[in-house]
Formats: sequence, structure tokens, C-alpha cells
Amino acid sequence: MSTILSIKNLSKTYASGLTALKPINLDIRQGEIFALLGPNGAGKTTLISIVCGIVTPSGGSVLADGHDIVRDYRAARMKIGLVPQELATDSFESVLATVRFSRGLFGRKPDEAHIERVLRDLSLWEKRNDRIMTLSGGMKRRVMIAKALAHEPRILFLDEPTAGVDVELRRDMWALVRRLREQGVTVILTTHYIEEAEEMADRVGVIRKGELIVVEEKDALMRKLGKKQLTIQLKDALTEIPATLGAWPLELASAGSELIYRFDAKAEDTGIPPLLRQLHELGIAYKDLNTQESSLEDIFVSLVSTRTEAAA
Repeated sequence: MSTILSIKNLSKTYASGLTALKPINLDIRQGEIFALLGPNGAGKTTLISIVCGIVTPSGGSVLADGHDIVRDYRAARMKIGLVPQELATDSFESVLATVRFSRGLFGRKPDEAHIERVLRDLSLWEKRNDRIMTLSGGMKRRVMIAKALAHEPRILFLDEPTAGVDVELRRDMWALVRRLREQGVTVILTTHYIEEAEEMADRVGVIRKGELIVVEEKDALMRKLGKKQLTIQLKDALTEIPATLGAWPLELASAGSELIYRFDAKAEDTGIPPLLRQLHELGIAYKDLNTQESSLEDIFVSLVSTRTEAAA
């Protein structure tokens, strides 16, 4: 799969001395969905703003489909669509007029068929003649997406696109994202809804304090860092874990009525069979067994907290 967005040693330090981005190196593949995760203030929006030409970098370079975002700005920006966090539209314009205007800004010839497809995909066609000021917050968010798609970008940035929107819009948006990927559009998203990244993304990047700390295929990341948890529901509660069970990293939970055992999801020897045999030999009866695998959110929290502790 070819690279459509190439970021090399990209950095940003403000006049105040604040380093918002440490040198970032990242290649985004054509047609993939890439999720950029990180806590508030980590540098996600700064990175997106530089690539989209809103913020000037302190160093490094970015190529968008082979076009340098500084030296060949106009061609690079034609390749990129951005749905920002904040709603920013001309409230007095109609939906149709503002989407048409966005297409023209990028030098695209009028294409009413394309504009209609975009508006219909976002359930905006019936609202096309309404002034934006009359729309609900969710509908305004749909207009922002339509504006970003008006000039047929090959790279689409979605910066916290579903924050505070209704369930229907979220469902419509992810259906649209899937269709765009089928058409070869590359989607880079930031989100606080990590379950969305887990469902949608091909690859995941985690950024913390301006540093890209991991980039990995989502499935590989979950295999590499994922843990499984075995919950043993005991017939009779324990007040403490017997010393003879010291070979297993066990925890008591639910007032002593559960034993929690966490193990490597990819390990050949999980340690579960000998643990259960040992419980039987000790006369510790159990009612039920339950296994649960780490989610992407668990892995994200683990990565960020580990780096925080290392830096302390």
C-alpha cells in the first residue's frame, strides 16, 4: 500500500518556548483509517493544524500525495479535507451555498451531482435551502463534514468529529467513513470515543506531550499489549489469598467473593489449568469462570500512564 501522507521530523515550538510537538515521523497509507489518540493537550490538533496549513511548523516537512505543504501549498491543500472540532460556518448562508462555496475555494469546477451526493449521504438534502443558523448542533456538524468533502479530498482529517453529537449522526458518519475508504480516501481521525477507534481504525498512533510514542497496526497492538483477565467467582468468600497460590498474581475482589487473575493473552502457557487444580486441592470451590480481554482503551491508558511514570 503506497504512502499518501509523509511526515518527517515535524516539530512546533511557540515563541513562548512551549514545545507543542517534538520531531514527528509518520507515514500514512493510502486508503487506510488511522486513529490518532492522546490525552487533551497532547498535540493532536497541533499536528493536524500544521498538515492542513493552519499552523506553521518550526521544522520538518510534510508531503500530501507528493506535494509539499509549504512549497506547493495550493496543490497539497486540494488533497486535504478537514472537519475541525469547532463549528465554524457562515450562519446566514444556506447549506447548499456554503458547501458550493467550499468547493470553489479549492479551485474545483462546479459539480452539482457531487454536492447532491454529499448532502444526501449526510441527510442534509432536505435542509439544503435552510440557513445554517436555523439548524441544530448535530445538523451543523453535518454541514462541516459536507464542506470538508465538497472538493473531493483524498485525505480527510476528522478532529473529534463525534464529540457531543447524537447517536444517529455518529452512525451516519461512520457509515460514510467506510464508504469513503472503499473509494480510496484516507481518513485520519482523533477521538475520545476509543471504542470507535477500536471498531474503525486499521492503525493506531498514540501521542503524549507532543511525542508520538507508538504507531502500530490495531490488531497487532492489541495482540502485543493486550491482557486477558480471568474472574473466578467463589462459592464461599475468602478473607485473604492462601500463600500456596503465590505463584499466580491474584487479586481478591467483590468482598472476597472473586479471584482476579490477569495473564498474557498471547502466551502458550496461561497458567490457568494448574491454578484451577490448586484451588481444587485447597478445597476452594467456585461457581463460575469468566474471561475478558483488554480493550484498546485499556491499552491506551496503560501506554500513557507508563510513559508518565517513566518521565517522572
